[in-house]
Amino acid sequence: MEKPKILLIDDDPDVVELIKIALEANGYQFYRAANGTEGLKMVKEIRPDLIILDVMMDTTTEGFQVSYQLRSKDPKSEYREFSQIPIIMMTGIAQKMQMKFAPEQDGDYLPVDEFLEKPVRVDPLLEKIRKLLKR
Repeated sequence: MEKPKILLIDDDPDVVELIKIALEANGYQFYRAANGTEGLKMVKEIRPDLIILDVMMDTTTEGFQVSYQLRSKDPKSEYREFSQIPIIMMTGIAQKMQMKFAPEQDGDYLPVDEFLEKPVRVDPLLEKIRKLLKR
């Protein structure tokens, strides 16, 4: 059985290393993109089973833009076939800008499956990954 492929789209080398170690130790194939443009390209190339997406990269809202592209309802969207890939959005934006997000409340506004606050803790991340991959 092939290991699930997880794509991390994040520009923070410390976060990348932490998540890489945790995912590989738990039997996942790890892929990384440093920004949204590279991440969208990799989605087409590797067809991940799950995406972990940072919000603030090259711009403060880059992760939001990536999630909107991946979940576009436009039938002509080049990412239409990838719209069902689960997305976990990681962000420190809530602390920096005093904002709160919850998929139940913001599901229509922010098209992701789960939110995770930075700094990332490994156990809650792995729990969310297992839950989403079971769907």
